[in-house]
Amino acid sequence: MKTLPKRRFTLAATAVAALFAFSALQPAAAQERKSLRWATSAVGSYGYQIAASMTKIVEEALGGEYTVTVQPYTSPTVAMKAVMDGNGEIAYTADIGMTQFSQRIGGFKDYKAKMPELAHSWYSYPMESMMAVAAKDADKYKCWKDFSGKPVFYTNAGFMNWLNWQRIYKALGYEFKHVQIDLKSNADALQSGAIAASATYTTAGRSLASYWKETDIRMDVRVVNPCPDEVAKIKAAGLAVVDVDPKNAFSKPVGPAVLQGVPILFGYNMGTNIPEDVVYKMLSAFYKNKDSLAKSEPGFTPMARDFVGMQVAGISANPDIPVHPGLAKFLREHKAWNDKWKVAK
Repeated sequence: MKTLPKRRFTLAATAVAALFAFSALQPAAAQERKSLRWATSAVGSYGYQIAASMTKIVEEALGGEYTVTVQPYTSPTVAMKAVMDGNGEIAYTADIGMTQFSQRIGGFKDYKAKMPELAHSWYSYPMESMMAVAAKDADKYKCWKDFSGKPVFYTNAGFMNWLNWQRIYKALGYEFKHVQIDLKSNADALQSGAIAASATYTTAGRSLASYWKETDIRMDVRVVNPCPDEVAKIKAAGLAVVDVDPKNAFSKPVGPAVLQGVPILFGYNMGTNIPEDVVYKMLSAFYKNKDSLAKSEPGFTPMARDFVGMQVAGISANPDIPVHPGLAKFLREHKAWNDKWKVAK
């Protein structure tokens, strides 16, 4: 009887030890999950909005092996560098951004990557760059030449649309005078006259970025189309000009019955430090869910209509940049691989 308390103490100590050991399994299991940091543009941008909506699909596609976190940066250019500096795994980018990186021009002049360079991985939607003014000022502007040398917010510096406007103005021979403002002050800056105009953009001719949706609600705007001679010069420079139905994007009339914009193709690219099977599983999941994605987010409509073709278009815009092995496997599976392309090593 004298040993009973000691026995009880031993049993209790054993139970407590077992409890701590079991509890320790939970953090250990959580720590085993690998991280996929998705570098996007600023909060309020379409790139951030899309990434935030895709995390669950990615985590499920990878069997819970990875935890996906969305990390906003001031621009896609900065996001691309963050990934190649080792501060992320997936980079928000576009065809023009990949061109500048490949040629080491613009924001990538003299840049040296610390991690594997970005390879073609997934192209997701087109965007159409356009120009908008406050409705009260609409009579002042008839063509894009009227904005040459004027203070304009061409989206955030480093944004792909910002880069797109630079190449548009280069083709037209116009003066690019950018005024940087906070996205949330877009409507106020237009109404006050702090900026003459603000570059707007639709995704797949349908969706507006969050800050432009707010602007559309708060004030009346008018979209100014390029004049016919400007359209001809833009096309002569190898760029496209596409038509956009304003009723698909804006909540109220914005002037022209048909809007005209210069498109760019956006994507989320990765380096070869991300395994082939990870990229392949992600692409397969996006392909499987393409129709439901388009229903929930209209910007995915072109991708749903021709998922494989969009990947081909993204690579074709910069054919000298290597293709991630995961995308190469996916395209071979769908008989869309071009033997002239290079697979990233």
